[in-house]
Amino acid sequence: MGNKEKYEKAMALTEAGRHEEALSCVIEYLRAVPEDVEALNDAGALLHCLGRSGQAIDYLLRARQFGGDSPQILMNLIEVYIAAGKAGEAEALFDQAQEAGILNPELLNRTAKLFLDQGSQAGAVEVLLRSMDCWPGQEILEHMLTVIKSKRPRIAFFCGADGSTFLDPVCDYIRNRFEIRHFTGRTKDELYELMQWSDISWFEWCTDLAVIGSNGPKVCKTIVRLHRYEAYTDIPRQVNWTNVDVLVTVGNSFVMKALLNATGQISPSTSIVTIPNGVDLDAMEFVERPRGKNIAFVGNLRMVKNLPFLLQCMQKLHCIDPEYRLFVAGAFQDGALEQYMRHMINQTRLTGIVLFDGWQADVNNWLADKHYIVSSSIIESQGMGVMQGMASGLKPVIHNFPGACEIYPDEFLFNTFEQFCEQIQSGRYEPARYRQFVEQNYSQKQQLSKINELLIGLETQIDSQRQDEIASVN
Repeated sequence: MGNKEKYEKAMALTEAGRHEEALSCVIEYLRAVPEDVEALNDAGALLHCLGRSGQAIDYLLRARQFGGDSPQILMNLIEVYIAAGKAGEAEALFDQAQEAGILNPELLNRTAKLFLDQGSQAGAVEVLLRSMDCWPGQEILEHMLTVIKSKRPRIAFFCGADGSTFLDPVCDYIRNRFEIRHFTGRTKDELYELMQWSDISWFEWCTDLAVIGSNGPKVCKTIVRLHRYEAYTDIPRQVNWTNVDVLVTVGNSFVMKALLNATGQISPSTSIVTIPNGVDLDAMEFVERPRGKNIAFVGNLRMVKNLPFLLQCMQKLHCIDPEYRLFVAGAFQDGALEQYMRHMINQTRLTGIVLFDGWQADVNNWLADKHYIVSSSIIESQGMGVMQGMASGLKPVIHNFPGACEIYPDEFLFNTFEQFCEQIQSGRYEPARYRQFVEQNYSQKQQLSKINELLIGLETQIDSQRQDEIASVN
């Protein structure tokens, strides 16, 4: 019997419900044609029908390895993963399934149940949230999520005086997964009371609230997120780091060095986790724009932003090509700096060349006619204004502040006035590549996923401690 006949016989046996015999024929056929994607898929499906999920997975993975990207193979693999109790592996394929148009609420809800059966509340929540996002109105899932959240750690957020700009998207994300509260009190007693309510207390900014919280009784897991400027103050030295479980930094090693210089050292019991800030790509409209001569600066106007240096860069560029313009979005936070800048713009004859547009509520609209995004800062944690500009398609031109080379490719960095002008005038202009850089390295989705992983890790520790306490009582 030839190979074709063997395969046809296998299909006939399958239709007759004689799965064991059909499988034998398919496997015999695959010995002669081992890379036949359709046959590998059929072998996986037959093994699944026979309850041999482990072997089925091997055949289906081989089918995908040899170019089998059909929705049917993908669906079979997901089904086999669920049958084998591999909820995580099934979930990892849901993005592809959604793109292929084969994801459905029944599949998601079965996976969520599997996670719950295996004791993974975190996994169940993620799948249920996806199900509700894709198919709103499933009231029973809302009830399930409420019940699951009530069994997970409670999280309290304490935001320092520098505002909640960076914290708001984190809270929006976390409140769908955990029960949360925000500190709105004024007294030390009120702060400790909320810490006692929580299982995890998150202190945004390493400032006064973090000092108070860390120096009180140890009643919960504690996270402190440090951005940048706090490392250059004396406040971190006042934190009792032995009571801090996790220090979250945004990823600039020079900021970390400054912190260690300020504190002497961080407690060995404190884990240091790097989670870069992320850009909300859905909020930043990408434009495939042509190369032009409008330069944008976005940020609060403080001394650390090094605007006098940027003014000198613009004066040099203006001498080379008077058509370039610098537009500045942001409010002055230092009266002396504003006075100096306006004075020097007049003295260097840059009136009408350097323009202050003030704080912008609609950054997308303001960036629409710009072509470059510039940073002249002496230090940044990352430079979120630059990343927002890149996400919109603007070419970045970044002063080489300490740590910049850890965040951005060297081609976007400059040290001198001359290098600034060279970068601006360079013929290379690739908006899609600038957007892609942010998508691949600094998306908000990546950031929030890492924060979720951090909280799940603490959740595991808390659950383990509670089990130990119960065991010791018994």
